[in-house]
Amino acid sequence: MKKMLSLAAMFAVLSYASPASAELKIGGDAAVRLRSQFTDTEINSVHQDNEDNLLFQYRVRLKAAADLGSGYFFKALVQSEETAGGTILGGGWSGVGNNNAGAYNLEVSNFLFGRVMDCCHYSIGRLPLNSVNNPIFDITLYPIPAAGIYAVDIPVATWNFDRVFGLNYGGKLGDGELNTTLVVFDDSTGDNNSSATGDGLFNDGYALHVAYKTNIGDIKFEPQAIISLTDVNGLTYQNVSPNTFGANATIPSGDTKIGLSGFYTVCKDSKGSANVDYSGYLLRAKAESGPVTAWVDYNRTTDKTPVNNVTYDNLFVWAQYNVKLHESATGTFSLTPTIRYRASGSDNGISTADNNQLRGELYATVTF
Repeated sequence: MKKMLSLAAMFAVLSYASPASAELKIGGDAAVRLRSQFTDTEINSVHQDNEDNLLFQYRVRLKAAADLGSGYFFKALVQSEETAGGTILGGGWSGVGNNNAGAYNLEVSNFLFGRVMDCCHYSIGRLPLNSVNNPIFDITLYPIPAAGIYAVDIPVATWNFDRVFGLNYGGKLGDGELNTTLVVFDDSTGDNNSSATGDGLFNDGYALHVAYKTNIGDIKFEPQAIISLTDVNGLTYQNVSPNTFGANATIPSGDTKIGLSGFYTVCKDSKGSANVDYSGYLLRAKAESGPVTAWVDYNRTTDKTPVNNVTYDNLFVWAQYNVKLHESATGTFSLTPTIRYRASGSDNGISTADNNQLRGELYATVTF
């Protein structure tokens, strides 16, 4: 709590800096979430476990932005990235512990600074991804389920806090805008010139994210790719080089906005911990109309790595309705009932496993 108050006090002092200093604008949101959670597990169609839980959770996020003049800027997001016990809950959310325990430590979750000009822009830092609306990083980082994390159900926003360290450069190209980001997925601390890798100074996980935004009539179209420049360390496999390709499209239809996404990832690599060979895809159909937002994700990944040889299927549905109880120039107060359902299965040719989860949530959120 002292850390949280210290950060708030620091922002308050900075926001009232002298006229010679950049004006720091402070905003953010605070939310509480009531979640009912129902999980069901089956092995070879035989019921194994059924868990129900009711969770009380909360989150505070502080957003800072400064205009430094001549197009230079700074932005940051401060939120919690851990619970009292040091266990990551995900997405900046924390919960009530035993005996009402639970510290809420605020940390710099993402930040970036750079410059915006008429023809181009650049930035560096812990860059926000907006991955809830762009699942390319979800299928890249989580093509194979591990530790209860799946390519569906916004894993990058939850487990990676919707950001990545990198250097972004973008500018106008033809009728659209090209964005390129050099991403640092991992910073290897091992032997930087071992006989196994021999990569010297570049024995780290680098990738290039390329996206091009353009319009085809009324349709917004954004093809993208994530290309591994060096071997990266993933959740399941280490020292491998996956590549992902696909696109997002947004189609207006009256008061409704329809989004379609499709991404394919592939990795065939013999330099890592195993002869890795997997490929998978993620498809999304999304609709937004006034206060209603809903989407359906489907992911299928085939892992032909000899030690596994498993096919994974994941279906996910998200549906929510936002009710604004108050709205003004200084902030909002809203309630958002939400349904999240995931059906996951795996098949290795000998046995099958299914894990399904239903979550009913009610968010109460203030923005300021």
